[in-house]
Order: sequence, then structure tokens, then C-alpha cells
Amino acid sequence: MTGRWVRGRTAAGAVLAVLALVAGCGAVPGNAPKIGGTSVSPARPAGVVELTAPPSAAVVAAPPCDATASLRPSGPLPAAGQVPAGSTMARILAKGRLTVGVDQNTYLMGFRNPFSGELEGFDVDMAREVARALFGDPSRITFTVLTSDQRIPALEKREVDLVVRTMTMNCERWQKVAFSSVYYQAGQRVLVPSTSDATGIESLGGRKVCATKGSSSLVNVANAPSRPIAVAVQDWTDCLVMLQQGQVDAISTDNTILAGFAAQDPYTKVVGPQFTAEPYGMAFPKQDEDFVRFVNALLERLRADGTWASIHGRWLGEPPAPPAAVYRD
Repeated sequence: MTGRWVRGRTAAGAVLAVLALVAGCGAVPGNAPKIGGTSVSPARPAGVVELTAPPSAAVVAAPPCDATASLRPSGPLPAAGQVPAGSTMARILAKGRLTVGVDQNTYLMGFRNPFSGELEGFDVDMAREVARALFGDPSRITFTVLTSDQRIPALEKREVDLVVRTMTMNCERWQKVAFSSVYYQAGQRVLVPSTSDATGIESLGGRKVCATKGSSSLVNVANAPSRPIAVAVQDWTDCLVMLQQGQVDAISTDNTILAGFAAQDPYTKVVGPQFTAEPYGMAFPKQDEDFVRFVNALLERLRADGTWASIHGRWLGEPPAPPAAVYRD
């Protein structure tokens, strides 16, 4: 249910309650305090920051690279459980479960089903395919819910074996983690209320545009030539709440995430062309090159046997051709 319906029903209920009180009790005494007053401002989600400078300003630029180029598979994907001794995959098999960092707030990609309580979505199903390749069982998996800002630290601390969470591959991130080949090609756009006159990021100068901390989307908003005011939050659902309450004018992120918001709230619309390319890769601790090559062999198979297209169709509609793999070695 959207914020608009909640507020509408609450306001209507308050009016009916006041009318019933007046009708049941007769005239209101002259010395009674006045009913009403100014509306209470909606609370802001915790940790909201309006940026005064681009978040990339203090970061030394990474050396140029082909961010979509990953590590070539060592060979055909081995049978489940048949991995080299001493490998990262053998270590995961020994502990009995694959640990994956995912989202729970992005409808269609990684979200918690309100009826079953289970995590679902395109990214979740892709992660389950990695567990199937390792164990022969897609349920041998433990999900760790992460915000955008927590993805790289979780990998650096080895709290997870990999991250599958709408994570854009770029040269700066390659300095800290390793990526699979591209498993989804997204692009950044803008979501606004259906009554907005905005036509894209170029028409949002001086207006508040929401994105999550630690996301490439936030950097792109802050660096946009139209100079919008970038508003940083912890979770994407915080952006949707703030848009519904009128605290921001727009949300800007990948079209996959915005499609989920538009499906949740019919009073919004996606506007403007894509203004960035956002190739998604599964992310790994930087040292785990053998696991990257294993997963790339899996992705080759998922593209070829129709599994990728089936998962896309389940969550995102009619599938395009899957992204072609690019390798650096």
C-alpha cells in the first residue's frame, strides 16, 4: 500500500471521528481548545544526507580499465561437488553452505515475499544457481542482507562468499573486489510522481534526487551537469517513502530497480532516457580468482541452456539476448 492511500484513509477517519463526536455530544463548549492545527511533518528515514559535494570528490580515480572484462573460465563447469582440492569452492563445500550478500528491499531483483517471508527475485535466483552448481542443491545457501554501502566491506571481511546485489562493475570497485562476467545490463533513469513535469535527469537541476549510499547511482546524480541535489539514504525503500511523502522530487537509479518501484506505486512514472550504462557483476573477495572462473563457467552454461532467459522471464519480462561475456585473459 502506498503512502498516499495510508494518508488518505487516516485523514478520512479523523474527519469521521470528529463529526461523530460533535453529533453525539451536542454543541462544543465555547472554552474548548480548538481542533486541528498544522500538519505534522513526515519523519525522515534514519541516516538521510543531502550532499554538498559529489561523493567521488575525495576519491583518487582508478586507472582506466574495461570494467566488464572478467577472468576466463579454466575449463568446463565441473559436476556438483567435484571441485579441485584446496580451492575456494572446496572450502565452501566443506562448510556446507554458500553465503551470499543480497538485497531485501528491491522488488523484482531482491526482495522479501510478504506472505512467505522468503527472499525472491532475479538476483536471488541467480545466487541459487551458484549453490546448485556447487552442491547440486539450490537451497544450500545462506543469505546475508546488505545495503549498497555494505557490499564491499562484507567481501573484504569475508563475511560472505559473494555478493549478487544489482552491483555495477566499475574500475574503482575492481581495485577492491573481483567480478564475474556481466550477468545483467542495466542503465540509470529517473522515477518521479505521475504529476511531475520532470522529463529526465536534465530537468531536475536544483531539485532533490534520491539514491542509496555506496551506489554508483548516487555518484552519477551528484555529478549530473544539471546539478540536482543528491539525497543519500541507506535503502532504496527509503527513497520510495521520501518520494511518496514529498521529501524528494525524484529517485534515480538503474531501470531494474525503478521498474520495481513503479510496479509497487502506480502514482509514479519512469521518465527520460538511460543516461549511464550499468553492467551488473557478481562480486567476490579479490583473492578468490578460482571462484570467479568457476562462476564464469556457470554463467556460460546459464546463457547457453536457457536458464538465464527463464529467470529473466520470471521476474523482468520478455528476455533480451543475455549479455555476452568479455574476458581480460
